[in-house]
Amino acid sequence: MSPLQGRAAATLFLGFAVAYFLSALLRAVTATLAPAFSADLGLAAGELGLLAGAYFFGFAAMQLPLGSAIDRFGPRRVQFTLMLLAVAGCVLFAVARGLPALLAARVLIGAGVAACLMAPLTAFRHRYSPAAQLRANSWMLMTGSLGMLASTLPVQWLLPLLGWRGLFWAVAVALAVSMAVMMRLVPQDAAPVPSAASTAAPAGYREILRHPLFLRLAPLALFQYGGLIAVQALWAGPWLTQVGGRTPAEAAAGLFAINAAMLLTFLAWGAVMPRLVARGVNALQVLRWGMPLPLLLLAHNVWAGADAGPWAWAAWCVSCTCMSISQPALAQVFPTAQAGRALSAYNLVIFGGVFAVQWGIGLAVDALQAAGWAEPAAFRAAFGGFGLGCALAYAWFLWRRA
Repeated sequence: MSPLQGRAAATLFLGFAVAYFLSALLRAVTATLAPAFSADLGLAAGELGLLAGAYFFGFAAMQLPLGSAIDRFGPRRVQFTLMLLAVAGCVLFAVARGLPALLAARVLIGAGVAACLMAPLTAFRHRYSPAAQLRANSWMLMTGSLGMLASTLPVQWLLPLLGWRGLFWAVAVALAVSMAVMMRLVPQDAAPVPSAASTAAPAGYREILRHPLFLRLAPLALFQYGGLIAVQALWAGPWLTQVGGRTPAEAAAGLFAINAAMLLTFLAWGAVMPRLVARGVNALQVLRWGMPLPLLLLAHNVWAGADAGPWAWAAWCVSCTCMSISQPALAQVFPTAQAGRALSAYNLVIFGGVFAVQWGIGLAVDALQAAGWAEPAAFRAAFGGFGLGCALAYAWFLWRRA
């Protein structure tokens, strides 16, 4: 199949981008709504982390079956089917009356949007040239940053008008519209692979999980990439309010700045990476040179405490974005027939890390406070432990050779 170009390539991208925008909004909205959830439901830090992490639990649980399904049935068909679960999850969240129902709804939402990045990345692997894959990957993540941007100040402005329940009703409608857009703009998938081919899936995952490059990147995906999403989607907001003493409105403005910086960064990566590839610079070189910066910036933010405001966290988030190029780089070492499984297995590691870091930071904060620590000090210690995990993951990356 010859690579798509021009209008056909743009149409494919846009067909998937609307859904990914909404999935990123749903992923990150808990950071903005955390004060409302805590006030309405009386949630402790650990419960808030669990509620945010439930999305990632559902998301991660779908990754391995998702990869096999995408390789067998095609990205368009699989994403449309799963998004029905996301619509149902948003409706359940809007009507839920207690934490158990909210947790179930978040798990359902996470499972329902599980294909919103993997499906387009697999489609790009099938239909774009290698350089175009790197650009499209970065610009799809830019679309996600736009969704996370919408989850900050716009959500804060709509909250008094709709309430958090009304917001989830609105997102349910928007998801249904995005499904129609995708079916209109994205070309039909190829015919399904015969069912006998599905027996190769377990062997395919064994091959992927044992691949030297997968093993080398996995700890960084778990701690650094997963931690980036965990902080961006939840803990940056509580840090600004509980450590920095900012109001919820000021924290929402800070989150807006963080996500705006991320949007511009992914836009730049999309423009720069094809040029770097043309000059012989590969993704592993970028990671080797780039990863010390987020480690230093995280150490600075933990040390600075209340003085680490939105722009300090924006700098850290931006410095972590070099991890994004690891996804298309990993997919390109496998044949196209395994692209869905390779991307989904890697995404499972990333979002398993998101769930662990989101919940782990909350548990650490609660435990340290129970031991008599002040809340700002508890946050700083919890983030310090997270930073240690990131440093060990980078050391593994340097030691292990693909």
